[in-house]
Amino acid sequence: MRLTNEQRQIIHDTALEAFGPGASVRLFGSRVDERARGGDIDLLVTAPMQNPAEVVRAEMRFQALLQQRLGEQKIDVLVDYPGRRERPPIFNVAERTGIPL
Repeated sequence: MRLTNEQRQIIHDTALEAFGPGASVRLFGSRVDERARGGDIDLLVTAPMQNPAEVVRAEMRFQALLQQRLGEQKIDVLVDYPGRRERPPIFNVAERTGIPL
């Protein structure tokens, strides 16, 4: 995993702050590969909330807080939640290959 312990803690804590105490977050993509270089931070957040509008507000808050706390970085976030109507295959890839933070 190519994140520092501090970055991992910031991402974890910020996910709980934005999505609530029942949220979880996984890192997936090139940042899980120790041999890779660069790359954006790809995150899968599993949120306990069910209202899509509430999920969108939480995601916007999460992205804003992460940019403030981690500095300018390319961060891609997928948010899964109960009742999500569409679930593209990337969600399964993120679950299967991702590392819990």
